[in-house]
Amino acid sequence: MTDKQLIVLTVNGEEHELLVEPRWTLLDVLRHNVGLTGTHVGCEHGVCGACTILVDGEPVRACLMYAVQAEGCAVRTVEDLGTPEEPNDLQQAFSEHHGLQCGFCTPGFLMLAEGFLAQEPSPTREEIRETVSSNLCRCTGYQTIVDAIEATAARRCARSGRKEDAVR
Repeated sequence: MTDKQLIVLTVNGEEHELLVEPRWTLLDVLRHNVGLTGTHVGCEHGVCGACTILVDGEPVRACLMYAVQAEGCAVRTVEDLGTPEEPNDLQQAFSEHHGLQCGFCTPGFLMLAEGFLAQEPSPTREEIRETVSSNLCRCTGYQTIVDAIEATAARRCARSGRKEDAVR
C-alpha cells in the first residue's frame, strides 16, 4: 500500500481537504473523492479530451495530471458552468446549435471552449476548428460544435460592447 498524502484542492471555488495516494489522477479524485462526475473518463491516455477541465484557467487533461499536482491551483469542472435549469451561455449555444449528440464528449468540449474563449475572445472559425481538433467526438462531425463556440464568442463580444472583441 502506498502512503497517502493530505492535500487541499480548490475545485469550483470550494476547498476540499483530501487524503490521496500520490499516484491517483486528478480525474479519479474529482470523480471518486470530490463526487463531481461531469468530467468523463475516456481513453485515460490524454488523447480523447473527454476529461478536459480548467486548471488555473488552462485546459488540462485530468487523466494526465496527478491530484497532488493540482494542490494550490484553481480547478474548474463542467459543474461550475451552469445547471440544467440555468445553463451558461456556452451550454445554451451547444444546445441551440445541436453541438452534442450522445453527450459523452460534451463536458470536455465545453471546458476546452471555456478556456479557449477566455484566452481568445474573438477567434476566427479556423482558430476554433484548430482548438476543437484536440478533442474527439464520434457523433457530431464538429461543425455544430464550431458553430456553438462561434456563436458564444459573438454574443460575449456583443455584450462587452468593445469593437476590438468582435468575432473576426
